[in-house]
Amino acid sequence: MHLLAIGGSDGGISAALRARELDPAADVTVMLADAYPNFSICGIPYHVSGDVPDWHDLAHRSRDDLQALGIRLLTDTTARRIDVAAHQVTATDAGGRELAVDYDRLVVATGAVPVRPPVAGLDRLGPADGVHLLHTMGDTHQVMATLASRRPERAVVVGAGYIGLEMAEALTARGIAVTVLEALPHVLPTLDGPLGDLVAGELAGHGVDVRTATSVTEVGTDGSRLAVRATPTTAGGGLGAPLELQAELVLVVTGVTPDTALARSAGLPVTPEGAVRVDRHMATDLPDVYAAGDCVLTHHQLLGETYLPLGTTAHKQGRIAGENALGGQRRFEGSLGTQVVKVFDLVAARTGIRDDQAAPAGFEPRTVASVADDHKAYYPGATTVHVRTTGDLATGRLLGVQMVGTIASAVHKRVDTAATAIHAGLTVDQLNDLDLSYTPPLGSPWDVLQAAAQRWTAETRTPSAPAPAATTTTD
Repeated sequence: MHLLAIGGSDGGISAALRARELDPAADVTVMLADAYPNFSICGIPYHVSGDVPDWHDLAHRSRDDLQALGIRLLTDTTARRIDVAAHQVTATDAGGRELAVDYDRLVVATGAVPVRPPVAGLDRLGPADGVHLLHTMGDTHQVMATLASRRPERAVVVGAGYIGLEMAEALTARGIAVTVLEALPHVLPTLDGPLGDLVAGELAGHGVDVRTATSVTEVGTDGSRLAVRATPTTAGGGLGAPLELQAELVLVVTGVTPDTALARSAGLPVTPEGAVRVDRHMATDLPDVYAAGDCVLTHHQLLGETYLPLGTTAHKQGRIAGENALGGQRRFEGSLGTQVVKVFDLVAARTGIRDDQAAPAGFEPRTVASVADDHKAYYPGATTVHVRTTGDLATGRLLGVQMVGTIASAVHKRVDTAATAIHAGLTVDQLNDLDLSYTPPLGSPWDVLQAAAQRWTAETRTPSAPAPAATTTTD
């Protein structure tokens, strides 16, 4: 058996590792267009900040580790054509030489590419000018080169999603004055506005200038400085006075789109958004071809088919593709979009869906806000956790949870409990039946998540009655 994976990030490497684990005799090759197999893209901001000084440490496994496991790596090798009938991939190496690689099973895991928004000037500016997209290790090295050569005092981050805010923190840690521009009304658009506003306050408290409802219209340069022009939207929906920001570094992080040019040329069906269509076994419509990761359409447990590029999802899909390519029948159970981000001293986490997603999917959603301490208030250091719980009024089913709290409040693990509950199909009320741990320095007899569930149940069953306090049980 010769398994070929195209793509050296989460999906491709996970497929290769699973294949070698199941069949040590399998001939497994990973082809990737750059020289950085199995690197943690999620770790890039922490190298930029200096928390991870050596970029080599961002590798989940080193090249030597992968090769010691029997995986053949074709680095700096770009796949150009897939001949499905011949079971062969034609590629070019760094020197432009063409090579052909045969396969018995193929896993396409080409990932995603950064979105380049339609902003005047971006088509002619690049890293040499101090303007960067950020998605790969190559991009990271270019950013680090700009930091070293230009020594920027000011930076503009376009996009207030997870990477944008992590990079705002990283650049601030380097002593750079940062402005974040976001076209939508609040930062972290995957959260509801009230929680996004808490994160914006944390950014502002650390000196980051946050401008929401502000669309970038142009990026220009006069050589040593960059000029970012943007237009805010007023509360009434009109346009405010244009603004211009000066900077030496501009970082554009406005999302990603599937990298599927190779897949499309081979005849793989794609969605209108460009994602490869796969079944729940990660198989495509073409014989002996699987696909996984940020290039594919994802099954969401509550929404069905959607595009949801996440590293955790890519790891799972790649593992399933590698197993099934060797004859397995493992099924991808789906994603819930569980995410977490640290922004200075706050952590924001989410799982499941919100009202704007739930209603079109046929649910009758209701979201209830609650506040509780992360552990017993009488023990020193208790901090507040803000929770938004979404449930289905028709069935009581838990649909989603959002949380914001301090690093010490362990919201990342509490949201994992919520993800497990949604996966199991629990109702909001059934969260109270979970046997969760308790000790005063770390929690309460009713966990933050359970206190939020009680608040949701009280408000939805007796909406006209005063809501009880978020925590009602004493030790």
